[in-house]
Amino acid sequence: MNVQAQYIEIEAYNYLLPDDKIAKYPLENRDASKLLIYKNKDISEASFTDITLHLPNNSLLIFNNTKVIAARILMNKESGAHIEIFCLEPYFPESYELMFSQQKQCVWKCIVGNSKRWKAEPLTKTIQVGSESVQFTAKRIENNQTVHLVEFTWDSNHSFSEMLDALGQIPIPPYLNRATESIDLERYQTVYSKHKGSVAAPTAGLHFTDSILSKLKEQGIEKGEITLHVGAGTFKPVQSKTIGEHEMHTELFSFNIKLLEQIINANYFIIAVGTTSLRTLESIYWLGCKLIETGEMPNKISQWEVYNHNTIDYKESLNAILTHIKSKNIESFTASTQILIAPGYIFKVVKGLITNFHQPQSTLLVLVSAFIGEEWERIYDYALKNDFRFLSYGDSSLIIPINNEK
Repeated sequence: MNVQAQYIEIEAYNYLLPDDKIAKYPLENRDASKLLIYKNKDISEASFTDITLHLPNNSLLIFNNTKVIAARILMNKESGAHIEIFCLEPYFPESYELMFSQQKQCVWKCIVGNSKRWKAEPLTKTIQVGSESVQFTAKRIENNQTVHLVEFTWDSNHSFSEMLDALGQIPIPPYLNRATESIDLERYQTVYSKHKGSVAAPTAGLHFTDSILSKLKEQGIEKGEITLHVGAGTFKPVQSKTIGEHEMHTELFSFNIKLLEQIINANYFIIAVGTTSLRTLESIYWLGCKLIETGEMPNKISQWEVYNHNTIDYKESLNAILTHIKSKNIESFTASTQILIAPGYIFKVVKGLITNFHQPQSTLLVLVSAFIGEEWERIYDYALKNDFRFLSYGDSSLIIPINNEK
């Protein structure tokens, strides 16, 4: 393990975040948010509507096209006790695509609220799906202190995706301290979301509109897409004294041939739209390194393995993956990542980052620090003093470290 990262104390990433700086609701217009620009060690600000004016001409923006699911299911016992079931990730079938098309029955890994009140009995609820009345049942088939296996069954041919849309609630972040409202159904979702699976939005993308995406195209700025399904672990606080003692959450991601070819075949200035896109791009690089080293395509990047690892050019790494995928006659590849990006990490693919302002003492803030060093303190101080809005529904920043700019 990298010694520097192991002994970093999380207290170094603490700052005072007043409650009135947290954006509890989105602005009326997505792109009306403020944009903090950090470039050449200078800080300035603009409107997000003008972000295209501040991007290098040869930029390739990588977006996370995951879609937030209505993961919170509220059930009631006959006694009236409320049980909240939070769907984390598919268990059977494991595939997200198969899961959401599943009929009649499926099993999820879940967090269960008020768990002690739910014994062995199934919980049943009658819901309206279109014009049909459907009986939906949840049964806990494995019980532990953290993640539970819950089997869902329903007496209709509707897909599980349709059941969630009719039954579930969009799980907005806990720090908003409010219930999900109708506005969240649209605004806690990017305009380019495609693949269902996240339980939290890739919030850097919430500012983009169809108009801004059109401007990017007109300006010749390329757009690429990956999919990383954001897990509830993104909100997990670092409770240990040092980063080395924190267990990072694991998230599933996928990418296709088109993305690899985009990155390999041109000399782009690669900008990640959000920490999830950054985490995925760097993880893809390490998949290629392991493939070259072992001759076998890995399916996971663990938390610390990349810190003491020999490195190669990122195009060589991605070329190895591309060759492997084509040899298997497949269009895309799916893997998981537990990588914890902390100071001491050397970025291999990403040169710029578009991101919101993150919680104190969070792994996301640690990632930002890895990207720009102690300058994060100056950026956050500026944002706090100049009325920027923080966290998921807050304002945005464009970060281009001087040592990465061409």
